[in-house]
Amino acid sequence: MRVRVPAEVLGGIMELAMGAHPREMIMLLRGERAGGDVKITETLFPPMGVGGRGFASFPVHMLPIDFSIVGTVHSHPSGNLSPSPGDFNGFYGRVMMIVGPPFTRSAVAVYDKRGERLDVEVEG
Repeated sequence: MRVRVPAEVLGGIMELAMGAHPREMIMLLRGERAGGDVKITETLFPPMGVGGRGFASFPVHMLPIDFSIVGTVHSHPSGNLSPSPGDFNGFYGRVMMIVGPPFTRSAVAVYDKRGERLDVEVEG
């Protein structure tokens, strides 16, 4: 599986993560699936989403039914882009993106539900 994301969407994610640093932030990823690929088209604030030092979450039961949500993105202020067991417990959608310092294209990792790292293609 490959994940495609427009540069302007990734830029907005990075700005939000930098603004929240040293706290974590969390967002929903909206997009579409085409074959084995996922294309992210925009981000959304989750209802009642919270982030702090070492955590970011939202109550999944508060989400409306929306099949265009393909996953989540959250930050790891430590710069460690590996998912924690807690990250997998809160996995929602098809992919989980993690961003961290220095908040550049190289500081992005995307995982599937099995914990396999996926290829990310930044468009534009």
